[in-house]
Amino acid sequence: MESGNVWTTPETVADGPAVRLTEGAVGHILRMLAENKMDGFGLRFGIQGGGCSGYSYQLEFEEAPQPEDEVFTFGGVRVFLNPLHRQYLQGSAVDYRDELIGAGFHIENPNVKRSCGCGTSFDV
Repeated sequence: MESGNVWTTPETVADGPAVRLTEGAVGHILRMLAENKMDGFGLRFGIQGGGCSGYSYQLEFEEAPQPEDEVFTFGGVRVFLNPLHRQYLQGSAVDYRDELIGAGFHIENPNVKRSCGCGTSFDV
């Protein structure tokens, strides 16, 4: 990711975080949770089958982690990760960008071998 991004430090880590969030991502997630009155919810980060390259990212809010989930906390944002997805997402960085051509989450994943032209699916 660009050198201007500031990465948050995980507050709870077992073997080191599988993923990272920028301060921009943390701030945007906290605003979304507050605006939608979703106190206590966390962010599910994973993959799902689909798209023209095989997989697509899963980013959605959930009230609580599943029993098997790894949970990382960044600046007050809990991230839920199914351990089966770790090998595909290890080292990924989640950023939020608000640019003239659009705003949204951007994921940089070092495990991606190819991605589609639309940018929403990938293969590992």
